[in-house]
Amino acid sequence: MEAALGPVFGVDRQLIRDGTYFVVERDGQIVGCGGWSQRNSLFGGDSGRAGEDPLLNPECDSARIRAFFVHPEWARRGIGRGILAACESAIQAAGFRSAELVATLAGEAFYAAFDYSAAERYEIRMSADLTLPVVRMTKHFDVIQSMNKI
Repeated sequence: MEAALGPVFGVDRQLIRDGTYFVVERDGQIVGCGGWSQRNSLFGGDSGRAGEDPLLNPECDSARIRAFFVHPEWARRGIGRGILAACESAIQAAGFRSAELVATLAGEAFYAAFDYSAAERYEIRMSADLTLPVVRMTKHFDVIQSMNKI
């Protein structure tokens, strides 16, 4: 986990500046967070990026689901589900017809339960001898469903 801090699980301040990052608090403690992005990066913090992340085109690109974390003591209480629903609603309101994300293997089942499909499996190199297996997942939004939400 420590090796993943930074290259995989780092803070991306662009999500905060864009107003697309959500935080759930309970008694002043952050118990969950996550967001979406209309920018090119699929994962990782902004520390290794020079300049602003380029914008995506909703007509041909997928929005990104980014940086989901739920405190282990608050797991299975609907926090992640609520954040994901808020993200998907905002993504569709922004005109995107699909979303993609990079999930750890521990998160794959969660996203699959919300109709995200595995598109590619690969490993992210964290050091010379350590990698993190991940799965890129995608979801296409039903246009009729999207129109009903408006």
